Amino acid sequence: MPDSDYLHFFTGSIVEVLALKQALSEKKIFPIIKDESESARLAGFGISNPTVQQVFLHKDEIEIGEKILQHLF
Repeated sequence: MPDSDYLHFFTGSIVEVLALKQALSEKKIFPIIKDESESARLAGFGISNPTVQQVFLHKDEIEIGEKILQHLF
């Protein structure tokens, strides 16, 4: 995501990302979730690591997100 207002915030398992997404949504923060294995599957390619997802947050929400992440994990 070059030249984007969204920054990489967290990489983790599907379960961790789901918990983080829920905690963020309670604070009205809606992350972008990137799942390369799902994209690869849909495109017909092999799956590299099926259990890892990436979370991206808007640069204005990073500080709040870090507090939520520390509390959650």
